[in-house]
Amino acid sequence: MSGMPGAGKGVAANAGRQLGLEVFVLGDIVREETERRGLPPTPQNMGIVMLDIRAKEGPDVVVRRLLPKIEQAKSNVVIVEGIRSFHELNQLAAKFEVIPLAIHASPKSRFQRLLSRNRSDDPKTWEAFQERDFRELEVGLGHVLALADIVLINEGSISQLQSAFIAAFEKLNLQ
Repeated sequence: MSGMPGAGKGVAANAGRQLGLEVFVLGDIVREETERRGLPPTPQNMGIVMLDIRAKEGPDVVVRRLLPKIEQAKSNVVIVEGIRSFHELNQLAAKFEVIPLAIHASPKSRFQRLLSRNRSDDPKTWEAFQERDFRELEVGLGHVLALADIVLINEGSISQLQSAFIAAFEKLNLQ
């Protein structure tokens, strides 16, 4: 599952949890590495760490670090939240059947959601929000979004996105 920051990935993942699916979050790997380095989880630090580990260990490093957890999943169907590059998508597709899902929301909607969410690594200004967006796009997120087999538009309520996710998942008939 992919989407720009604030698009609704976490909301959709929670809907997946309600269906009994295990959810693995790539951003948690970056948060863990930021914490391991003794840095506060600010948008700037998370961005620096994300780019640094990719530069040092390759563009699919975040997925490679998550693979052992995915391989221990109790189910054959899981959600991997936060795929940001074609390299990460390919790494997953080399080991599993992957159905890319993208969640899209306008920048204005996403910025308002991030302000409301108020997580420590969320941008607090429009400029910081745009900087984060461009960093995500530079990593390759736009390519992943463009290649998604399923696209959900999230300009409504939480319950609307959850319902749309559940409906899309049920159409796949995977369980």
